[in-house]
Amino acid sequence: MLIELNYGLRMPIYEQIVLEVERLVTLEVLKPNEQIPSIRELACMLSINPNTVKKAYDILESKGIIISKSTKGCFITDNIDKAKNDKIENTLETINKAFKELESLGLTKEEIMKKIK
Repeated sequence: MLIELNYGLRMPIYEQIVLEVERLVTLEVLKPNEQIPSIRELACMLSINPNTVKKAYDILESKGIIISKSTKGCFITDNIDKAKNDKIENTLETINKAFKELESLGLTKEEIMKKIK
């Protein structure tokens, strides 16, 4: 699993892990029912504290992206459509907020669209 962390970001490491796993699921790099590294394995691979990975995995599990099977490990859920749709909705919400912020700075919708293109 290729997770890239940026220690220069002000975003916590566990949030970066969550976003990276969501991205990899959305891009179908991680497939349904595919096993992912254990908490200790990923912590070792990323040279970070296992508690940080555990927090990320807990969030991913609460979002329905991964499932933990006792004694077998963690797996990508077989319902990745929900994960994809959630990621799309979150991204659209971010774009919407940015759009409104640009409008509050005095740009018209047409100016914003022109700059985006």
